[in-house]
Amino acid sequence: MTYAYDDQNIFAKILRGEIPNTTVLETEHSLAFRDLYPQAPVHVLVIPKGAYVSYDHFASEASDAEIVDYTRAIAEVCRREGVTLTAGEGFRMISNAGANGVQEVPHLHVHILGGRPLGRMLAKV
Repeated sequence: MTYAYDDQNIFAKILRGEIPNTTVLETEHSLAFRDLYPQAPVHVLVIPKGAYVSYDHFASEASDAEIVDYTRAIAEVCRREGVTLTAGEGFRMISNAGANGVQEVPHLHVHILGGRPLGRMLAKV
């Protein structure tokens, strides 16, 4: 499968320093920053620095170093934000992909949300 990456998306511009962000964590392969329109007391986006459209794209094409770094960056964000199961009451991690997943920015990102009860994610159909 071929993934078309748009290097003009907002996250690519953030990574190039063209758009400012409120950085929570930066590592060799990942960047985490506060969402501009938070949906919970904790709402942090975590993105890989590489040009990956979705998680399946990342998981199939990223290097082992990128995958480990990104996974550990997510854990570190949760720790720093106090939402881990050992420090807090938990969190929700969301990653949307494609049209059916309502992905708004074509760059892999996960939302880390916490700091309050979040309710059910999807209603039964």
